[in-house]
Amino acid sequence: MKLIVQIPCLNEEKTLPITVKDIPRKIDGIDEVEILIIDDGSSDRTVEIAKEVGVNYIVSLKKNKGLAKSFMAGIEACLIFGADIIVNTDADRQYKGEDIPRLIKPILEKKADIVIGVRNVDTIPYFSLTKRFFQKLGSWVVRQISDTDISDATSGFRAFSREAALQLNTFSDFTYTLETIIQAGYRRMKLDYIHIEVNEKTRESRLFSSIWSYIKGSVSTIFRIYVLYRPLKTFSIISGALFSIGILLILRFIYFYFTVPGPTGHIQSLIVAAILMTLGFQVFVIALVAELISANRKLIEDCLYKIKKFELSVFSKEKKVEENNTNNY
Repeated sequence: MKLIVQIPCLNEEKTLPITVKDIPRKIDGIDEVEILIIDDGSSDRTVEIAKEVGVNYIVSLKKNKGLAKSFMAGIEACLIFGADIIVNTDADRQYKGEDIPRLIKPILEKKADIVIGVRNVDTIPYFSLTKRFFQKLGSWVVRQISDTDISDATSGFRAFSREAALQLNTFSDFTYTLETIIQAGYRRMKLDYIHIEVNEKTRESRLFSSIWSYIKGSVSTIFRIYVLYRPLKTFSIISGALFSIGILLILRFIYFYFTVPGPTGHIQSLIVAAILMTLGFQVFVIALVAELISANRKLIEDCLYKIKKFELSVFSKEKKVEENNTNNY
C-alpha cells in the first residue's frame, strides 16, 4: 500500500523544509510513504530545496497556473506513480503532518473514498470575519448542492483513495476544494471527515491578493459551481421571476382598466409584461438546454474515468514487464 503526500508549491523555499519534515514516514497499514511537490512556476529555490529535503517526485509547471490546476497535475502524477492513497496538504504548514494517519484511517478501513480535515474556522485567529463568513457560505452552498455534511468545504487537507482520485475533474481556476466535494456527492462517493487543529500562520495567503479579490473569487466560484451542477433549477428560478413580474404587470393593467373610467394610460405595462414573459420563456429554454449539457458532461466524465483507468493499467503492466526484464539481466 503506497501513500503519496502531494504539496502544491509557489515560492515555498522557506516553509517547504518544515512541511516535509512534519510528514510521518512510517504509518500503520502503509508500506511506502512518498512525497510529491507541484512547482507552480516558482521563481525562488523551491525546486532545489525540495531535492535537498528528500522529496521523491517533483512536477514542474513552467508557468503559474493556479491552485486548481496544480492540484489536478499532482493527482494525475500521483496516480501514474502508483499511489493507492493520496493526501493533499499545503506548503505553508497550515495543517499538521501528525494528523495524516487519522486522515487516511477511514480509507484504509474501506469506510470512505475521500476524507477531509475539518477546521473550526471560528477559532482560527488569523481568519478575518469576512473570510470566516465566505468560508461558511461556500460550505453551506456545497452542502446544499452535493447532499453532504462537510462543514469546512474549503479545507485543503484531504485524503483520496485511488478510485476516488481517478474520478476527479475540476473546471474552476480559482480553487478545487468546493468542486471536488460536489463531484464526490454527485458520484455517490463516501465522504468522511476528521476534526483537526491548525498550526500558527507562517505567511500570507497567496490564493488572493486582498480581501476584495477573495470575495470576488469566492462569489464567482460559488455561483459558477451552482449553475454548473444545478442548471435547471438556477435558470428556472430566473425564468419564474421574469414570468411572475410580467403577470403582475398584466394584473396591474387589468385592475386600472376596470377601475379607472376612460383611457387608463397604462398600456406600457402590457408592453413591458410581454417583453418580460418572452424573456422568461427564452430563459426556460436555456434551462432545458443547460440540463442536457449537464447530462452530457456526466457521460463525458464517465468516459474520462474509464480512459484514465485503462491507460494507467496499461502503464502499470508495461512498467512491471520492464522491471522483470531488468531483473533478469
